[in-house]
Amino acid sequence: MTEPKHNSPLTPSGDAEVIRHLEQAIVNGQHWYLALLEAIGRWETAEETINGHIYRYLIAGEAFDWLLLAERLCQAVDSLLPEEEENALLFYAKPPLHLPAEEFKKLIGSLKYQQYLNYFYGVTVEEALIQTVQEEVRKERWASVLSKERDTTNEAYQRIYGATKTVLLRHFRKDKDYPQLQSISLTELKEFAYWRFQHRLKLSDKAKVASDTKKALDWLKTKGFSGQLDKNDFKREYIDILPTTPEG
Repeated sequence: MTEPKHNSPLTPSGDAEVIRHLEQAIVNGQHWYLALLEAIGRWETAEETINGHIYRYLIAGEAFDWLLLAERLCQAVDSLLPEEEENALLFYAKPPLHLPAEEFKKLIGSLKYQQYLNYFYGVTVEEALIQTVQEEVRKERWASVLSKERDTTNEAYQRIYGATKTVLLRHFRKDKDYPQLQSISLTELKEFAYWRFQHRLKLSDKAKVASDTKKALDWLKTKGFSGQLDKNDFKREYIDILPTTPEG
């Protein structure tokens, strides 16, 4: 068997030990996915650059991109993993084992789980909401004289946020002190989605936020999205990340 890839020499010693522990756990017979989740729970670095590629695991200090960290760790032990299962997880978010939300939470830790929920609703669901509303716009236009107009992005953004994508992106970059470039990286796209999520929470009342969220979750289910949240967890867990309003 090919030796697993070694970690970058720039990896902090604590996280280098996490990778060594992950390797050993798999070699000793632990299921690779369970060992991976335990490694994710032990991981400390929020951002690193490897071969010029930026791995930002924590967006805005509160939204945990667990699949990005999973990708990083899988690369470190790639030769020890079943290729089909690894690809299913990293490319389609389909884990090889179905775990109850509580077990998933226990393996990665309570803090990372809460940060994972922030990412799930703030990035995954937020992007799904855009896709959902775009589909609504296309269906409306199909039956109207506007059916030839193909760009549905700005209309979707207007309905959700009250502004076009270009305007919101400009405000986001100004808020973050980022350069106003013509292109955007995948990392910045995720940050932009989470920024829009926070913007939407401030813009809409709770009933509208809940309605839009349910719509996006339903869209994800129709597309076969496989997340770590049980169906019964959606409403309960979502309440936990909504901003609380002081009484009186």
